[in-house]
Amino acid sequence: MFTTADFLQYTQWSGIATLGFAALAALAFILKWGIRFRLVGTTGFMLVLTAGLFALSLVPLSRTVIPGALKYTLVYDNGSTQTVIATSPKISPSQLEATLRQAASNLYSYGRLGSRGDNYLTVRARTLIHPEPGVSIPLYLGQVKRTLTQREDPEMAVEIYPEKFAQLPKPTA
Repeated sequence: MFTTADFLQYTQWSGIATLGFAALAALAFILKWGIRFRLVGTTGFMLVLTAGLFALSLVPLSRTVIPGALKYTLVYDNGSTQTVIATSPKISPSQLEATLRQAASNLYSYGRLGSRGDNYLTVRARTLIHPEPGVSIPLYLGQVKRTLTQREDPEMAVEIYPEKFAQLPKPTA
């Protein structure tokens, strides 16, 4: 995976190429070459590319890894304060807590807006159970609330619903 330092290096090379294309476009206008307008377009594209690479060099692209967390799938996200993730029905309460913490950290974004004055992101975890063939029931196993005002939230409120774990199918031997 690329790091921010890699993107900064790519930005420098792209900036040098942009300056080269700009100089070539200027020369094309002075000498009235037929491709002068194409070179202007190429220079504009290189400017946009350089700006994008520079933006990627500012924002960290890393994901949080919490020991004990399992894979999850994002099922719902309103882009604001509510998300739902799906987990395996074979998850334990300790694994669910780690998975909720990891999801809350990975789903945090500066672009999320609190609605109605609620500045908390709520991530709910659910799984599907099948009490009989052809019937699926979503079962919410827990949730975590984290603040939207700061990246690192030491006071994440994790709730695990033990009564819901009792409804999960027992593993067969």
